[in-house]
Order: sequence, then C-alpha cells, then structure tokens
Amino acid sequence: MRYLPPALAIGLAAVVSALVLSYAYLNRHAHQDTIEVIGLGSKDFKSDLIVWRASFSRKAFTIKEAYALLDKDRALITAFLQQQAVKNEEYVFSPISISKDYVYSYDQQGRQYSTFSGYVLSQTLTIESKRVDEIEKTMRYISGLIESGLEIISYEPEYYYTQLAELKIHMIAEATKDARLRAEKIAQEAGARLGKLKEARMGVFQITAQNSNEDYSWGGTFNTSSKMKTASITMRLTFEVD
Repeated sequence: MRYLPPALAIGLAAVVSALVLSYAYLNRHAHQDTIEVIGLGSKDFKSDLIVWRASFSRKAFTIKEAYALLDKDRALITAFLQQQAVKNEEYVFSPISISKDYVYSYDQQGRQYSTFSGYVLSQTLTIESKRVDEIEKTMRYISGLIESGLEIISYEPEYYYTQLAELKIHMIAEATKDARLRAEKIAQEAGARLGKLKEARMGVFQITAQNSNEDYSWGGTFNTSSKMKTASITMRLTFEVD
C-alpha cells in the first residue's frame, strides 16, 4: 500500500467530509416534508342582471305585406313595454330576418317538388336590465299579448351578476384562510409545526343554482338559469413542515 504523508491524508479527509456534509445539506432540503391542503370558499348571492328574449314573426306572400304585419306587432309590443314601465334603454329589437317558405308535395310519380308559399319575417326583442324583479313581472304579463292574437315566443330568462370580480377576490381569500386552518390542524395532530407557504394554486370557479344537485365540472359550471346562485372556488396550498 502506498504511503500518504500525514498532512496530505488530513487534507483529503477534510475535503471528503466537506463534500459529505454539503450533500447531506442539499439532500435534506430536496426531501423536506410538506403538507398539501385544499380550502373552499363559497358565497350565496342574488343575480342583479336579467336578460330576457322573445321572438315574433309574420308570413305573407310579399315582403311588403309581411313587413306591414310585423310592424304592427312591433308597435303592440312597444306599447306593452311602455305600459309596463320598461325603459327605452333596457330593450332593443334585432334587425329583421327574412326567409322564404315553401310547401313540399309529391307528384304522381312520387317525385318531391316545392311551391313557394310566402315570405317569413321575424324579429327578436331583447330586454337587459338590473331591475330583475320588475322585468320578471313583465314576463308574466306577456300572456296578454298572446291572447290578443300576437304570435310571440318567450324564452327562459338568463340571470347574471355584475359584481363577480369583487366576489371572486373575496372567495379566494376565504378559501385560502380555510386551507391554512386545515394545514395547521394537520400539522398539530402530527406533532409538527407549519412552516412557510411554498405554493398556492387556484382551483376551478363554479356558479350553481342554490340548493340544487347541479353537477360540478372541471372546466367550471356557470349557471344562468337561476336567480339565486351559489359561487364556490378552491385553493390548493402547499406548506413546509418543520
């Protein structure tokens, strides 16, 4: 065996010891214990914006005749809206849509042929208002127009919330607080101390109808059919544990 001078042996031992200690230090931090928790924030609220649509149409053999009939219907609807105190800036009529209608028949040889039966002119009324309860009453009274002979189709209203950005910030704070409380409880039960926050990730933001069994979606559910809603969001936090 080759002889090493005492000074060189001591120097090599010091270098090896330093490398071992350095690796142990790095390895300790690479495998540091963590806790990952999910917190929930939720809030019930009432929609403050309603969007309601209704369509009406008329058919005649000429465009001029169909337009005259549609014009009378639009005047009746406008008078109805004014009677219901719907403001001018709250409703709008879409551009008129024109299409040709045909009657399909078969000849003696079984071949199908079409016969022009007239022009169909249609229009859509859209009401958008923050006076949700008042517009809902207007919707219920629309049956009076139908009874008078007006062919109008009323669609289901859509409900929205205009303060959604502020609500979302409040819910993120609530979900973060909930997650931290969960992490502290887990660390306490494990006999450890909760360290600093390493990572925070926001989960999916959902809006569902209140008191419903509406399914959640990974892409986010945004209910527009219910006036009373529940918003929820999750926060996933990762803490170090000492």
